[in-house]
Amino acid sequence: MATMRSNLGIMKILHLKKRGCFLLKLLCLVALVLIFCEFLIYYVVIFQCHWPEVKIEAHRSSKQSSASVLKAMFLSDTHLLGEIKGHWLDKLRREWQMERAFQTALSLLVPDIVFILGDVFDEGKWSFSQAWADDVRRFQKMFRHPVCTELMVVVGNHDIGFHYEMTAYKLKRFAKVFNFTSGKLITRKGVNFVMVNSVALEGDGCTICSRAEAKLMKLSHKLNCSQQEENHSKKRCSDVEQLPASEPILLQHYPLYRRNDAECAGEDSALPEEKNIPFKEKYDVLSREASQKLLWWFHPRLILSGHTHSACEVLHNGKIPEISVPSFSWRNRNNPSFIMGSITPTNFSLYKCFLPLESRVVTIYCIAGALLGVLILAHLQLLSPPFYFAQHLIRKHKAV
Repeated sequence: MATMRSNLGIMKILHLKKRGCFLLKLLCLVALVLIFCEFLIYYVVIFQCHWPEVKIEAHRSSKQSSASVLKAMFLSDTHLLGEIKGHWLDKLRREWQMERAFQTALSLLVPDIVFILGDVFDEGKWSFSQAWADDVRRFQKMFRHPVCTELMVVVGNHDIGFHYEMTAYKLKRFAKVFNFTSGKLITRKGVNFVMVNSVALEGDGCTICSRAEAKLMKLSHKLNCSQQEENHSKKRCSDVEQLPASEPILLQHYPLYRRNDAECAGEDSALPEEKNIPFKEKYDVLSREASQKLLWWFHPRLILSGHTHSACEVLHNGKIPEISVPSFSWRNRNNPSFIMGSITPTNFSLYKCFLPLESRVVTIYCIAGALLGVLILAHLQLLSPPFYFAQHLIRKHKAV
């Protein structure tokens, strides 16, 4: 009797050890899948991206090295969800994706400067003080960056509202957080960037619009004077601060006027059924008048914009390229991306870096979930292993 009890005790211990070992294997499988899908996949995908080569003029090559090339990252439409329309699970998933993508890109690519082209928030246009403060806190956590990388943000319609919703209060609180004005000029490594409040280019003479246009005209004068030949228009430019004689790059939220996305191509362009839908001026794109003003004022060599959530490349006046940067969030597209630019005062080269596909991550989780279910059923002997199932069929055939 004692021997039987001892044997039963040993069998029970062995059974518990076997069960514990099985559970440990399951936990390891779950942990590996989580670590890959939530951390490692960003490194695997973004590691394949690289800074594009840019041509350096021969007469500058002795002075200008790779250190003088500005490495700039451009992303758009992060749309951090607010307290009104944002479900907590949706917030958690989308914001984690953007945080991991951004932090991984910073660690692997080490850009000099990052530009976000508007619609940072989804509900900035109607959020009250407490909700705004919470959104800003989350943004600063997600898009934290080292001292060696500068972060600049352009205002979008979801940050301060469309023209009819825009107020001085909303614009001021955005400016306070992001040090943005309705026309801001920054120069880095001899490269001039003009950051435009495209929401204010309504052309109806509203107070904010008038001030924004006046600011842009002043910047235009300053840039034009810097590009004049020596002794040319000396009197007109005598009191103007000299800037590098480099054609500017325009950064704004709304794209310049185009009829639709019919000419846009690429895997991250608009869906085929959406490409021929006409764009509404002052809502989907800037008006023709505002677009012509910007081109005439600044004669830019490149324009980068957001707002449409899809990629597009168009030429204005047959020579000025505009790149529409897709959304950075899985909430708006399955294949988010950002633009990497190697820029000098005279040249630039761009490269698009895609983030992990949301569908691919979901597929990995589904496959892992199915494998987990099969292993559990097999362990509980609710699912016959294929070997035993085949063996059973062979025996049955012989008996007949």
